[in-house]
Amino acid sequence: MTATKPSAVLDATGLRCPLPVLRARKAMKTVDPGGVLEVIATDPSAVADFQSFCETTGDELLSWKEREGRFTFLIRKAG
Repeated sequence: MTATKPSAVLDATGLRCPLPVLRARKAMKTVDPGGVLEVIATDPSAVADFQSFCETTGDELLSWKEREGRFTFLIRKAG
């Protein structure tokens, strides 16, 4: 399995809903189509929020993982 290298990284630790998604939407504007944004968040609701975000935008949630209260998301920009 090959690792996906992010084009950009967004640190949204300490932010509560809806701020991680709003910041990710803004950060995605700097990512080229097909590029990957890595988001780091601590809000447990971010899992459902980013799933909905990707369904709405057409971007692809490649993966997410949780470790010690920190969530890491990899999102591929549509296009």
